[in-house]
Parts: sequence; C-alpha cells; structure tokens
Amino acid sequence: MLIVYEGAEGAGKSTQLRLMSEWLVARGRDVVAVREPGGTILGDEIRRILLDPGSDIASNAEALLFMSSRAQLVERVLRPALVKQAIVLVDRFFLSTYAYQGVGRGIPETELVAANRMATRGLTPDITVLLDLPTVEGMSRVARRGAHDRIESATNEFHARVSAAFREFASPEWQQRHPECGPIAVVDARGSENEVFQRVHELLRERWPAFFPLET
Repeated sequence: MLIVYEGAEGAGKSTQLRLMSEWLVARGRDVVAVREPGGTILGDEIRRILLDPGSDIASNAEALLFMSSRAQLVERVLRPALVKQAIVLVDRFFLSTYAYQGVGRGIPETELVAANRMATRGLTPDITVLLDLPTVEGMSRVARRGAHDRIESATNEFHARVSAAFREFASPEWQQRHPECGPIAVVDARGSENEVFQRVHELLRERWPAFFPLET
C-alpha cells in the first residue's frame, strides 16, 4: 500500500512518518520510507538545489524540478517496492505540488495536472494522511528548528496560501474533482508526537486492521 503524509510547514509529517515506519518495522513489516523531493540519487541532488537558500529558481522551473524528482522516485523506488508488497510511506507527494506550486506560486492547475500525470503514470496513493495544524503554530515550530531552507524562507503570505490550499483539499468536493489524488483523510496535528501518532494509527487501523492492529 502507498501511504502519503502531507501538510504545511511544521505539521510534523517527517516525524509521524518516522514513527509509523519504526512501528511497522518492529512488527515485522516490509517498509519503504522516502521523502519528496529525494529518495534517489537524482532526487537527492534536485532536493539540494531546490532547498538551497541561495538558489534562484523560477516558479515554473521549480515545479518541473519537483516533477523530475517525482518521476524518478516513482519508477525507481515506489513501483518496485509496491510490486514486492511493501508498505510504502512517502513524505509529500503531489498534493504538495498543488499547494505550493499551484496555489502558492500561482501556476495553473491544469498544467500541474498534466505534468503530474507524466511523472506518476497513474500511480495513486491508497490514502493521504493530511496533518492539519494552524499556520502560526506550524511556522513557530519551523522557527524553533533554526536555519530555514528556501521554501521555508518564503513570505508569510505564501505560507498562508499554502495552508489554506491544504484545508481546501480536505473537502469532499475538491477530492471528487481530483481522483488522481486518491482518498485524503485529515488528522489533527496539534498536541504531542505520541498523541498525533495515535490519531494516525487509529485512522489506518480503521482501513487496514490486519496491518495496523489495536495494541494490547
């Protein structure tokens, strides 16, 4: 199964993905955990360029770099892992493209949809866990981490647009118009890491009880 973690800056995606990966591995599951951009040699180099605060990247070039990393990841990592029946966890996928490059940067959605179709070749997440956190709290978490990358350093207005976009994506109407994204489930990202993990675990347990059993 392909499980994607999404959300605005500071929502805790990377932490929650790591916790779930560790939980599954401890129970003998075959897990592949990757992040976007990245996950391959090509993707990691693209990630370095995209997140370097010194990089001067036009909005359309930024979108295409993300797509290039995604295409390589899908073909070289995600599809092979799914063929082997692994549980694949991905930190960001194309909801982030719609939020950051679409709503955030203003690139027309039709162009992103077409590019995504080429990058993913129809690969759809089994579920996207959308971690929801107020923008102010998320950016406060980011500030406590210290140095910011190029995306994190964008204006407050940019991050407000991105957060609003993710909230829109949670609506049934938006999901109905975007079947390429698969089912999206919102999880409250407020509270401790363990509290959020328990919410995510419960969500996944309801869908796949054999893989995410209730702890005794």
